[in-house]
Amino acid sequence: MLPDPSRAHAGAAPVPGAPSVTRRAAASRRNRRVLATLALLLVAATVAFMTLQARGAWDFVLPFRGVRLAALLLVAYAVAVSTVLFQTVTDNRILTPSIMGFDSLYVLIQTVLVFTLGSARLAGVDPRLAFVVETLLMVALAGLLFRWLFTGARRSLHLLLLVGVVLGVLFTSLSRMMHRLMDPNEFAVLQDALFASFNAVDPTLLGAATLLVAGASAVAWRVRHDLDVLLLGRQTAIGLGVDHARVVTTVLVVVAVLVSVSTALVGPVTFFGLLVVSVAYQLAAGHQHRVVVPVAVLVAAVCLIGGQTVLERVFALNTALSVIIEFVGGLVFIALLLRGSRR
Repeated sequence: MLPDPSRAHAGAAPVPGAPSVTRRAAASRRNRRVLATLALLLVAATVAFMTLQARGAWDFVLPFRGVRLAALLLVAYAVAVSTVLFQTVTDNRILTPSIMGFDSLYVLIQTVLVFTLGSARLAGVDPRLAFVVETLLMVALAGLLFRWLFTGARRSLHLLLLVGVVLGVLFTSLSRMMHRLMDPNEFAVLQDALFASFNAVDPTLLGAATLLVAGASAVAWRVRHDLDVLLLGRQTAIGLGVDHARVVTTVLVVVAVLVSVSTALVGPVTFFGLLVVSVAYQLAAGHQHRVVVPVAVLVAAVCLIGGQTVLERVFALNTALSVIIEFVGGLVFIALLLRGSRR
């Protein structure tokens, strides 16, 4: 009968494998505590968001706030999952789709649509059709960009950041050029679409957004067993039998869909994914996706719902949640860069 490592006494001969078993058990207990704590915080934030300062009939208040709650949860899920997957295939904890110029691409697409069609004509278009068209455009362009960057020869972090910055500047410059040529009234309408807002989400878009996110999640689920192997590095993953090019291409398409949906739904939020995923990696014991992804999603949901509740009920919307997210996320980005440069 094999000895039980948990009952080994002082002075006894060490049991092979006992330390690793003990560490795995401790990591499992820590992950369960983290997930349980975050789930309780999410429940508390949800109850507060739905009930605090509720005036009027509940049959109006609950559906009205429920739509916004669903949008916040959908955005939190899409941003968290896309950032974790993107960092996995790029093998880097700093890069995110938004940092690589995705938000600037969204601004350019919105600007081109208003500049060419006009705000009045766009207002007459079915919001669901406009949402699907914008999402497909961002998926196509982002898919081409990400595939060129990450499926060829291995490139350094500095080159990837440089490409992201250059593309972001290019997209921004083109957008600003059209802004200067645009009618002031058209520009005023455009500004509302370019600023991330968690307050005015079109409820008619939630159905299409949910279907797109669900489809992307189903595709990601099929390659879930390869994701942890990708963390070992490209050459190791290929040596272990993973079709690296196929898996990376699949994941990049999933990332493009998720980020496109969240950006088209509420607008660009550059550093939110970096912020919540950095916190998730600090809280989770281990780097397995079955742990990191749920933790990141819960952290993102708590931040969005809790932050929106505080801003609405305490500060009476005197500031925007996206401004706070960008400020804190920017500080996290700078801290990660500084910590990486010291290494």
